Amino acid sequence: MEDSDTAAAARLARGTALASAIDTSDASAWTGLDRAVRELARIRPSALPDLAWATGRRLTWSWNAPPPTLHLTRREPDERALALALCHPDGRIREAALRRAARLPAPALGPLLPLVAIRCADWAEPVREPARDLLRAALPGVAPDAVVVLAAVVLRTAARRRGDAALTLLEAALRECPGPVLDAVLVGPDRATRRLAHRIAVERRHLSPARFASAAAADPDVVVQDVCADGAVAGVGPESGDGVLLPLLRSRHSRVRAAGVTALRRAGRPGEAEAYLADRSGLVRACARYVLRQHGVDVAPVYRDLCAGTAVPPAAPLGLAECGAGEDAALLWDLTEHPHPGVRAHAVAGLRVLDATDWARLVPLLDDPAPGVVRETATALVPWTDRLPREELSDRLGTQRPRHVRVAAFRLLVAHGGPELREVAWSLIDDAEPKLRANSRALLRN
Repeated sequence: MEDSDTAAAARLARGTALASAIDTSDASAWTGLDRAVRELARIRPSALPDLAWATGRRLTWSWNAPPPTLHLTRREPDERALALALCHPDGRIREAALRRAARLPAPALGPLLPLVAIRCADWAEPVREPARDLLRAALPGVAPDAVVVLAAVVLRTAARRRGDAALTLLEAALRECPGPVLDAVLVGPDRATRRLAHRIAVERRHLSPARFASAAAADPDVVVQDVCADGAVAGVGPESGDGVLLPLLRSRHSRVRAAGVTALRRAGRPGEAEAYLADRSGLVRACARYVLRQHGVDVAPVYRDLCAGTAVPPAAPLGLAECGAGEDAALLWDLTEHPHPGVRAHAVAGLRVLDATDWARLVPLLDDPAPGVVRETATALVPWTDRLPREELSDRLGTQRPRHVRVAAFRLLVAHGGPELREVAWSLIDDAEPKLRANSRALLRN
């Protein structure tokens, strides 16, 4: 519990209006208030309003006793007092507050619904059952902006032991709610809420395939990307145009591009997948190969043509290795001398995929000016560290060497091990290069 939650509960107890005491648009503020009021009642019970009982059940909620009735200094409790009562540690007070809240008109009840949702997971049955009944009755009439906050609170409490009931009510309401309500939840700030809303939107086919495609391409959350991409692809057919496919294919997210490439087959345009054989993402390359193979295209010759051309796409060598054979290693070795650093790096990675590495030919690539090439080379050389000349690796640790060369050399020395490694690490504990310094100190500590 944060200090801000405790301060919010104290402000509410002193008479501050609910909307001023907490940020009512923040789901964590509601759950924090629930915990803070109980803590406030424990350490400073006099800080809470005077709550008395005209009638009330026993502590065990004997069903033979009449339901509790809440009296607040002989006045009808206002929104602030009901909020405190809904969070009170005494379950009889929480039950009485729910029964009082159930008699409120919808506009007055709306601001308290997040606390009602929290009470749906209450440990006491006489509290959680009225809360669930109240939430079930109130959900259809909740305004769109209020549903956004309420849904976030429900999802925060869904992991509790009895929190699934409120989640079930929320999902049922979202499946039946008017379009503007679901639209508001789709763009809410809470990640879990947007995930749920998009899943339900796909079930309802609430958006067109083009809008799903645009959402998949633009949303930063990978789960929403997947859900929306599935919704877009489900609507793809031979008549589908660029309005659906282009947002997917042009997305910067590899999972979305992969969905777009796969959708080319359903759209009757499998030949266009060839343009993605050399995509920077392995997932997209695999999808492109699948689509073309289903269309009867042997992709290995296509990759060989790409790698033999004058303008080699950077990822083409790795794509060739992913579907080629051992005889393609000669072409990849030639590409380790290509002028483009991306081609060289992917050629080394491709040799590792083909299990065609030769440590003696790879060692000179540790001096490549491109950091990406050196990283791939070091990765390929790790299995060969017992054969690497330690003197050459130690020489590459010299301060006159580029940073990426020194880091790769130290990585290989660590993989090689041996009694000399501690001496090497001691020599680098005050090195000007932060990564070498940190790795050396970590090695010595261990």
